[in-house]
Amino acid sequence: MRLSEYLSQDLVLSDLKATAKAEVLAELTAPLAALTPPVDPDEAVAVLLERESLGTTGIGDGIAIPHGKLPGLTQIVVVAGRSIQGVEFDSLDFKPCHIFFLVLAPEQVAGLHLRILAHISRLLKDDSFRRSFIFAPNSQALWDLLNDT
Repeated sequence: MRLSEYLSQDLVLSDLKATAKAEVLAELTAPLAALTPPVDPDEAVAVLLERESLGTTGIGDGIAIPHGKLPGLTQIVVVAGRSIQGVEFDSLDFKPCHIFFLVLAPEQVAGLHLRILAHISRLLKDDSFRRSFIFAPNSQALWDLLNDT
């Protein structure tokens, strides 16, 4: 499995400006409106916040993997984001999150959705990968890193 099958360069956000959980979810979902078929960013944020109410997706080590199932979505979509300043995300280790991987899946997809989440988790366990993600000098370098995974 390659992450680049579900991620495109315009869904890699190297400099998130949000400072709160709902804001970062809105910033991560905003580029999805340009997809075909388009995703309603407000609906996506509502789904993600509902999932967050069940338990945080801020898993620690500066990482959050918000995810959910979105009615009307026809394929799994991944958005990657980086916050230089960090975002309070109710993380399990109580530290700000800098690395975000948002995963949205169609309602009827289960197995593949879970495999993608597991793949992302495995990538992010690697200290070297996390450092490369955080210190990528620009959007292109971040895309190149992700396109190889």
